[in-house]
Formats: sequence, C-alpha cells, structure tokens
Amino acid sequence: MSRKTPLEKVRNIGIMAHIDAGKTTTSERILYYAGRIHKIGEVHDGAAVMDWMEQERERGITITSAATHLEWRDHQISLIDTPGHVDFTVEVERSLRVLDGAVALFCAVGGVEPQSETVWRQSEKYNVPKLAFVNKMDRTGADFFSVVAQMQKELGANGVPVVIPIGAEEKFKGIVDLVTMKAVMYIDDAEAGRNFTEEEIPADLVEVAQKWRTNLLEKCAEQDEVLLDKFLDTGDLSEMETRTVLRKATIAREVVPIFCGAAFKNKGIQRLLDGVIHYLPSPLDIPPVICAEEKEANQRAPEDSAPFSGMAFKIMSDKHMGKLTFVRIYSGTLRQGDTVYNSTRDKSQRVGRLLRMHAIKQEALDVAFTGDIVGIVGLSDTRTGDTLCNEDNPIHLMAIEFPSPVVSISIAPESKAENEKLSEALHKLADEDPTFTVSFDQETSETIISGMGELHLDIIVDRLRREFNVKAAVGRPEVAYRETGTIAVEGEGKYIKQSGGRGQYGHVKVRLQPRDKGQGFAFINSVVGGRIPNNFIPSVEKGIVKAMIAGPFAGYPVVDMAVELYDGSYHDVDSSDIAFQEAARMAFKDLFMKSQPQILEPIMAVEVVTPEEFMGAVTGSICQRRGRIDQMETKGNSKVIESHVPLSEMFGYANHLRTLTQGRANFSMQFEHYEAVPFNVAEEIVKKRREQNKVR
Repeated sequence: MSRKTPLEKVRNIGIMAHIDAGKTTTSERILYYAGRIHKIGEVHDGAAVMDWMEQERERGITITSAATHLEWRDHQISLIDTPGHVDFTVEVERSLRVLDGAVALFCAVGGVEPQSETVWRQSEKYNVPKLAFVNKMDRTGADFFSVVAQMQKELGANGVPVVIPIGAEEKFKGIVDLVTMKAVMYIDDAEAGRNFTEEEIPADLVEVAQKWRTNLLEKCAEQDEVLLDKFLDTGDLSEMETRTVLRKATIAREVVPIFCGAAFKNKGIQRLLDGVIHYLPSPLDIPPVICAEEKEANQRAPEDSAPFSGMAFKIMSDKHMGKLTFVRIYSGTLRQGDTVYNSTRDKSQRVGRLLRMHAIKQEALDVAFTGDIVGIVGLSDTRTGDTLCNEDNPIHLMAIEFPSPVVSISIAPESKAENEKLSEALHKLADEDPTFTVSFDQETSETIISGMGELHLDIIVDRLRREFNVKAAVGRPEVAYRETGTIAVEGEGKYIKQSGGRGQYGHVKVRLQPRDKGQGFAFINSVVGGRIPNNFIPSVEKGIVKAMIAGPFAGYPVVDMAVELYDGSYHDVDSSDIAFQEAARMAFKDLFMKSQPQILEPIMAVEVVTPEEFMGAVTGSICQRRGRIDQMETKGNSKVIESHVPLSEMFGYANHLRTLTQGRANFSMQFEHYEAVPFNVAEEIVKKRREQNKVR
C-alpha cells in the first residue's frame, strides 16, 4: 500500500499553553473546520471531544494529552492537545519530544503566564518550531500588542505578528492579514464563524497595518540576503516570497509568527490552520533522528524506504484492548503483524493491532508510514521513551527526561480482598505516567504513591475508583523531603560476624563530601594495592546506595553527596559481597550523621493574580507560609504577585485563597528547586518522622 499524503504535506503539531488559555476550545474548532467533527463540543458543557476522561469533563481541565488526525487543504495533520496544569507537565514533555511543531496559545488578557514559560522552555529543549495564537480577543481587557511585547520580553521570542486584530473585547470582529494585506471580517451566524469576507483594510487601520507589515517584511528579509537586497531596493516583497522566507525562518526557530482570534466565538481559527500549513515543518524539514550514543554515525532519514524506527512516547490502559502504546514513526513503514525490536530493553515484540487515534476513538490501519503518530496494541514490554526499530538495523534514540515527583501519600485497599487489585491498578497507572511512582516503605509496611502535586494524586485515586473499581484509603499528603550533608568527613566501617561455620568480614574506609545542589550521587574508588579486591568494590557502592535510600537523619533519600572509598581490608575466607555491603552501609550511616546533615524541601514558584483590594491579605498569607515575595506587578485590573513558597506550606492553599479574596483570585505553582529547611522546622520534621515510625 502506498502513502496517501506526500511527506512534505504532513504536519505533526501540539497545542500548548497555560491552564485556561483555551487549548481544548481551539482544538475543537480546528476539528470542526477540518470536517473531523460536525458539532462543536464545549469544555464548560463537558462535551469536548478532546477531553474524553470523566474527570476532564467534570473539572473542565485537560488531564491527559489527546491525539487526533485531520486534513486541511490537502495536508495531513496529527494534532495533540496537551494539559496546561503544572501537575500534568509530563504530558507536554513527552508530546513535544516527538512533535515537529507546536502552537503556543496565550490569553489576550493574561498574556505570558507561569505555565506559558514552562511549556515554552520545554519546546526550546527539543528545538520545536512554533506559531503563537493570542486567544480570547473578545474578553474584557484583551490587548494583542501587550501580549506580543510580553512574548518578546519574558520568553525572549522573536515574535512577528502575521495578523493584527480589528477591534478588541466586544468590538473584536476580524483580523488584518499582513501577508495579503486584506481585512478578514467574520460573520456571526449559525455556521459558527465558518463564513467570513475578505475586504479592503478599514481606513483607520491602514497606517497601523502598514507599520506591522513593514516589521514583518524586515524580519523576513533579515533571513535571506537576496530578499534583503530586494526589500531595500523596492520596500516590498511578494506574497509568495514572504511566505517562503517566513517558513524558512520559523523552521530555523529564528522567528515565531503570531496569529490572533477568539476560539470560543469561532474567529481566527482558519487563518491559524493556514499558518500551520504555511510555516510549520513537515518531517522532511527537521534533521534526521540520530542514535543517542553514536551521534552522526547512526541516523535515520525520514523516508518510507529507510529501516523502521520510532519512539513510544505514551502508554494508555484501555479496558477493551488492554495496553495501548502511542508511537511516532521517524523512518520506514510499519504493518500490522510486524515484529519490532525494542532497543532500549533488548526485546522483540509483535504488533498486534495498528490504530489511528481520534481522542478515545480508534480507526484500524493496515500500514503506517514515516511521520505518522499511531497507537499500537501488543507491545506489553514497552515503556514510555523506549526506542522501537528494525532488529537488523538497530538504533537507540535519545530518551525523554521526566521531573521527579514532589508529593507522596500512603494508600491501602479498604479490604484485604482488594489488595491484589490495587497493586495491579497502581502498576498500570505507573506504566502510563512516568511522574507517578509506587514504592513500598519497609519500615512502615505502607504502599507509598508519589506525584507532581495534590491534584495529580487526587486524579490517580479517582481513576482507581472509577476505572479499576478499587476502593482505597489514602493518608495525608507528604512532602518529598531530601537529606544532604554539609561538611566533609571521613571514617571507617567494619562488619565482623563469627558463627559456627564460615564468618563474615568487610572493612572499608570512606570520605563523604557534599556536592553542589542538583549534582546527585558520585562514587569514587581510590583503593590501590589490592587493599580491597576489585570484585568487592561494586558491593561497597551497593551498600552505600542502599543506605542513601532512607537517610540516617530522618529517613528521607540522601542527595548531592560524593563518597570516596580510599582504603580497607579483607579476609581471604570470610570476606563476601554481603559483608562489604554491610560495612559500607554502617560507615555511611555513621559518617553522614557527623557531616552536619540538613533536610532539603521542595520550593515552589507561586504566582497569585488578585484584585488590588486583596493584595495586602494575599501577601500576608504568603509570608505566613514561609514564602518569599520576589516581584509584584500590574496586569490589566489585577495585581500579580510572584513568590517562592515551600511545598509543605501550600497544602489547602486553593481554599484559603478563595476565602481570602471572595473567590476572585487564582494562583498557579510549579516546582522550582530544593532548599535547606530552617533549623527549627527541621527539628519538627525529624521529631514527627520518628514518632510516625514508632506508631507504625
């Protein structure tokens, strides 16, 4: 079977933004205008196609990324709608890893918001070309040019408007296309904005439009010397020349074309879709994927005739089909029944079914081609970030990096009969979400689940009840504290055990040295002269790593420490792997307590947007929570307070803020870094932790 759409007409894009910027609403309009759906579903009615989970429809937020497929002007577009809430940032991360381009949405009132910056940084990490869409131009306080300025200042983006609005707020009625220099006037009718007219630019906007067209042409001309000469000679470029050079600059990530509209009022979406076609890359426009280890020595060109390669970027549990794996195909073709090689796990697996996704619905495929994003049934041993390829032509692609969980709770089934069901369900959910982890606390005999925030874990527990029919009791949220040492120390550990038979002997001398924040653990072997045989060196490291899992100070994981093994001794008969593990564990525990240990806590970047009359109460509440206010500024009629607050102080803050501001303020937060806990707070944490362990 041959390819239906030429590869140069394929677009793989995602929609990313801060929460409540209108991503899902925009996605619904895109599907409607492309003919993929015939009735627009609204988020507030719980009827949006792309918000298919029950929790999404009830809460009016996107929780999981949803993929769909559509056609626009003879082009094939794979579209992924991503969440805006910081607790579900993993969905943005893994989607951007496999997409060729993205549409960044900004609220015309809120502008560049905290999560806008986060998703922008994520897209920059993966070198993803972008368009920007300033949404909600019909809202009170909408200011297109202010958002453009914020993008340039706060994101460092070379934003270039390719349209400008005609009116704003309730008077927003169309746009001026700066490429064609025509006014696009939308007709409010039963056709939901499908109808519009192209007219001459209104007289009062001609001067402004000419100014921004000159800005557009200057930015374009800068990217091409021939066109720069023509622009300097004639002061103008043709429509085709403008589109060609703007596309080239967008793909090179030199500029970001900016569109605007009001998705809820069905305005501006068709021009945005045209922009996706004109300016975002096809798989042919991005560099070939390369092997993570061998760099240029092993790469895959985006060709159907090349050996197959792809990346599993998302796992989903489907009650009817079981495990569904989302895969981006970078090269070659894939057919139902093919055997693929998982180079990450060194396993071969068979493709049971091949599907094209439309949110929760599927369409069966016989074959998938380069550039396609598909769902595969049958890859039971595949995890998020794994590379799939042809076994005769293996390649290992760069994996996806995920942030560590910051909040934990204990969880237990309400009855012993449900214990196995709970365990199975938790591991299925952990397969789906790399930022959700499950562990077992040996000391307390409790199952601990960890995630990116209270909402994240709340959704997990809700899914256990609804999807897996498991009723579970949960403990109070616990902060993922860490421990570290602050001074260098050295000493020894000796493990000697004699019994009737063979004894145990292990002896190590080690140095502990604190490392800079975020550098993690390092093990250094400085033993010379065979004082400890080489086969026991890994045992020493293993013992230290075990001791670091639950730190000696308060039982939290130890981070940012270097441990140097510089001497020791052994016994020809009694020395063993276990003996050296125990000696290392004893040495580490003893020395760590002498290294002036401290507890580290996660610090969150918190932004509160509040009416001015509540500003004093809000800043007071942040200070009471050990927060540090960094900046205050005015946005429209509101005050924006940027601060850093310990995560431990943020539980229940949403309800507190509503009470404080009569429900008129909102906030967002995201993990920023770990920081030492003040001495008096650390004492309380240690005391409480030890009391909990005694009770358990």
